[in-house]
Amino acid sequence: MGAVPIHWFLLLAAALFSIGAVGFLLRRNLLVLLMSIELMLNAVNLTLVAFNRVHVANHDGQIMSFFIIAIAAAEAAVGLAIVLAFFRLRKSVRSDEAHVLRN
Repeated sequence: MGAVPIHWFLLLAAALFSIGAVGFLLRRNLLVLLMSIELMLNAVNLTLVAFNRVHVANHDGQIMSFFIIAIAAAEAAVGLAIVLAFFRLRKSVRSDEAHVLRN
């Protein structure tokens, strides 16, 4: 059984990124927006690791992937805190009503 070709990984990453982008652009629920951003970041991670698999001389793809995972964890923590504050204020998590957080 042979190795999986890189274009399969790239097609999967493109599909994941597209689903995340469509989810981010079309949905109005803040939690769905955060999940869409996470999905797009995971697609980028998959691409970096796939290219790192082809270029085995260095581990730059895996190192960048770890940094993206750390940034995604921080984004999830801050984003969920904002969503909780917004929900306590408005009893809703729709992004259309987010203008009330300005003042």
